[in-house]
Amino acid sequence: MIIAVDGPAASGKGTLARRMAAELGLAYLDTGKIYRAVGYRVLAEDGDPADPEAALAAARTLDVSQLSDPALAGDDAAEAASKVAAIPAVRDALMAFQRDFAASPPGAVLDGRDIGTVVCPDADVKLFVTADVETRAERRHKELLDRGEPSIYARVLQALADRDSRDRSRSTAPMKAADDAIIVDTTTMDADAAFNTAINIVRSRTG
Repeated sequence: MIIAVDGPAASGKGTLARRMAAELGLAYLDTGKIYRAVGYRVLAEDGDPADPEAALAAARTLDVSQLSDPALAGDDAAEAASKVAAIPAVRDALMAFQRDFAASPPGAVLDGRDIGTVVCPDADVKLFVTADVETRAERRHKELLDRGEPSIYARVLQALADRDSRDRSRSTAPMKAADDAIIVDTTTMDADAAFNTAINIVRSRTG
């Protein structure tokens, strides 16, 4: 079984996808992390993430175990990720990685921005998890404060709005709901309500 969970940043899709995977006994992949892992690996080897040869070598040898490195949450990994993601050969290699991961029995839950449209267009269930940008900004702002990091709500809101615009307008694999995806709007939902809604959709679709 393959479940695709797409949506904008801070919509709750990652928490939801991880919880669904645990409930259903499936593997879970945060696809955004794989670009961070590749970029960070190049940095760790004193390379340049914008170097196609170095980035492709890291992408081809990517292992799931690398995704648990806490350093991937840092700014260095994020900046490196944006550089490696701009290299077509790297995107091709990581596309293959994602598809291989999804195809491994008994299946997987993948979250990202183009899973249902590009990575796994034949997924058994496709969800597009969203919420209004103000609600998402509040969640991200609280998350940062809870981690002890400085945060200003207005800046978080602007950053999310800018990211939404970039993700929706990019020429390659723009963020959008697949035609056969079910929209799950979490604006007024807590984590439990979102999970119950999503798991009921999956069970109704798969039996």
